[in-house]
Amino acid sequence: MPSISGVTVTVSVPELRARIDDVRLLDVRWRLGSPDGRPAHAAGHIPGTVYVDLESTLSARPGPGDGRHPLPDRAALQDAVRRWGINDGDTVVAYDDTGNFAAARAWWLLRDAGLDVRLLDGGLAAWAAAGHPLETGEVTPEPGTATLTRGELPAIDIDDAAAWPTHGALLDARAGERYRGEVEPVDPRAGHIPGAISAPTTENLTADGTFLAAGELRERFGKLGVRAGDKVAVYCGSGVTAAHTIAALRIAGIDAALYPGSWSQWSSDENRPVAT
Repeated sequence: MPSISGVTVTVSVPELRARIDDVRLLDVRWRLGSPDGRPAHAAGHIPGTVYVDLESTLSARPGPGDGRHPLPDRAALQDAVRRWGINDGDTVVAYDDTGNFAAARAWWLLRDAGLDVRLLDGGLAAWAAAGHPLETGEVTPEPGTATLTRGELPAIDIDDAAAWPTHGALLDARAGERYRGEVEPVDPRAGHIPGAISAPTTENLTADGTFLAAGELRERFGKLGVRAGDKVAVYCGSGVTAAHTIAALRIAGIDAALYPGSWSQWSSDENRPVAT
């Protein structure tokens, strides 16, 4: 179970199977263009898993000048965490069915709030491939009592992002064609923040959807000029999949800040320059 600074990032399927009665499981299925994962959750999930809606609980309602998925209010997140049945001292395991691209948002938020949270390496597919059972329907746990802390992980704002390339590495976790400005399916303008480095989230994973080994991730980020001790920040379209790259960086032994507003905020501000 790779870790940095005492923080464990992932749990394997065998490790989860051995501890399944001792953890709180969260299903964070969400896709761009198909955000409601509730039907898929009801059709089959790891036994005991609570469904987490990324749009309503892992994000705040966006206002003018915000990105598409602003960070939620801490009190609102604590209410949600308690509805999920989480108590102080619990270990939480989050997963999805897309390589943990969405579940990483829960990982980042709950780590930032001081909880012990892991990503199930390989997600739901790895659990099913191992022949373990699924259950159907919805799970409604007894309310929990967890109390969240504040600001355990670094985050930056739009002005920080503008200045970041002058003193550190700003990674763009979107697909290469979006970074290059060839396509833009969601946001107002195509391209990237000037000085940002293309680092597609998909390249954090092996063909079976598990994270690359720590050494392979260090090599990957090293080729981008990023090493342990560097000042690193990450953005994506709306601050969701960027958290996946932050998890991958942590496995590699590199700390990084999240730019939550990401490209959706930057591209909405006509005064901000765009590179292609």
